Amino acid sequence: MDSIVKAMDLGAKGLWLPITLAIILLLFVFIMPKKEITWRGIYVTIGVIGLTTWVADNIFAGYLNLVDFGHPRYSGIGELLTYSFVPSSLSVIYLNYLNKDNKWKLVIIFTILSFIIEWSVAKAGYMKLTHWNHLYSIPIFFLVYSYFLPLHARIIKQQ
Repeated sequence: MDSIVKAMDLGAKGLWLPITLAIILLLFVFIMPKKEITWRGIYVTIGVIGLTTWVADNIFAGYLNLVDFGHPRYSGIGELLTYSFVPSSLSVIYLNYLNKDNKWKLVIIFTILSFIIEWSVAKAGYMKLTHWNHLYSIPIFFLVYSYFLPLHARIIKQQ
């Protein structure tokens, strides 16, 4: 039992922030008026983006050792919530409001919002940069919001 509690990494510095972000974003996803996305789209998006961020975590944090979340050897509850629900919820919210008229405005807003969230998690002490700079994330966020998520939206809207 002690090993399970230890693996949850409940004593990690700044753990409160990823938990708070995940809860707020998930609640917003559930209560927001659905405009451009259905419950099926939400389900698929959370799965696809959740898997993608876990693969990215294994590459960037595990294999390349660019960042650490909480304890470097444990994937605790904060890392679970951070990778499973924060990017997924942001993606769902983005796709819910995405249309032809506001795409670039949303790309900029969500790129900045994602950057601020990443920076905040580091400032709170939960994310430790080892060989990474926050500025490296900006083109990744921009690419995700400008290309990957609109492509994902077209795919999930096909019957």
